[in-house]
Amino acid sequence: MSPASPILIVGGGLVGASLAIALDAAGVPATLVEAAAPRVGEQPSYDERNLALARATVNGLAAIGVWPYAASRATPITHIHTSRAGDFGSVRMDAASEGVDALGWTLPARELGEALLRRLDTCRHLTRMAPARVEGIEAVDGGWVATVSGPAGATRVTTPLLVGADGTLSGIRAQLGIGTQEHDYEQALFVSTMTPEREPRGRAFERFTSEGPVAVLPLAERRIGVVLTVAASQAAEVAAMDDAAFAAFAQDRFGWRLGKLSRPGKRVPYPIRRVAATALTGPRAVLVGNAAQTVHPIGAQGFNLGLRDALTLAELVAAGGDPGAPALLAEYARRRAPDREGTMAMSHGLIRLACLEQPLLGPLRSLAMLALDRVPPLRHALARRGMGFRANAPAAVREKTP
Repeated sequence: MSPASPILIVGGGLVGASLAIALDAAGVPATLVEAAAPRVGEQPSYDERNLALARATVNGLAAIGVWPYAASRATPITHIHTSRAGDFGSVRMDAASEGVDALGWTLPARELGEALLRRLDTCRHLTRMAPARVEGIEAVDGGWVATVSGPAGATRVTTPLLVGADGTLSGIRAQLGIGTQEHDYEQALFVSTMTPEREPRGRAFERFTSEGPVAVLPLAERRIGVVLTVAASQAAEVAAMDDAAFAAFAQDRFGWRLGKLSRPGKRVPYPIRRVAATALTGPRAVLVGNAAQTVHPIGAQGFNLGLRDALTLAELVAAGGDPGAPALLAEYARRRAPDREGTMAMSHGLIRLACLEQPLLGPLRSLAMLALDRVPPLRHALARRGMGFRANAPAAVREKTP
């Protein structure tokens, strides 16, 4: 007889691991299947990226017991400055003006991965299968049977709820027959660290240019994380640059707000595509994180959005009852739709509006930035959104009141 699991999570990256931990914290048994061995160096998503974690995201990580393992390596973001090359005006957000100690925190993905692994080691209701792969799924009465292969051979696992958390190229999504809507931005993203002449002091910057956005994030030890977008046709040229050439290239794109930039670290390119599943759920199945939607990295919304997926699902399942019931999955899709669609529309729209070289758009963009910066209610609404607070958000991410 196949071993049974209340919930089978396929994919142990940042979002899949967070979901497994959230379910465990609620006392809900689950099985987590991950293709990589349970080590930071083996998991592809625990990489060189520097994540901008929204305040709501940190609330959620704290609620499920992950943040204590990561907090010492995180750098608070107290100011955010957004501008567009060639336009006048900018938008400035300040933590003190919002009555908080930080708008968010910067944390290397590998450090968050390490924190997740340490928290996973404390789980009491979780079965972990790693390294292991789901070779196939079969619909049965009341759920699914998944064939899971690992070093010891194949195992058939029965579950009433199958969760695809296996990333942009989700095999679970494909096996469920859920299609995607895709857009190739014909861009590549380079992430690196650098040392600025002037200390960032908690300041983060997002600068739009005709070539794509550039983000600078404060890090520990006076370093900054640089997120640089280039045309896909230019990626090989940028990847081949030596340190001095790359530093000059980044300086030209970002400017001199932090003085001279030097000592670039390892540079890793990522192609940029928007991939959105045409449905979030199937019969006794659900998609979360990049398996559900992979958005343009502008605004650093990917993991923040995915964690809200995971915590919403965990909250609904923890309420009790059949975790794969059609009503529960319909409620999940209903609650996630506004956040998901709004975030995807914002990231896609910003790229088209802020980066297009259209002379008539310049004055309109500048006026919009001036309004957002000078009108307190607009600035406050933008800051709240930037901090990750949304309607229908899971309770774990909401700001706690004394």
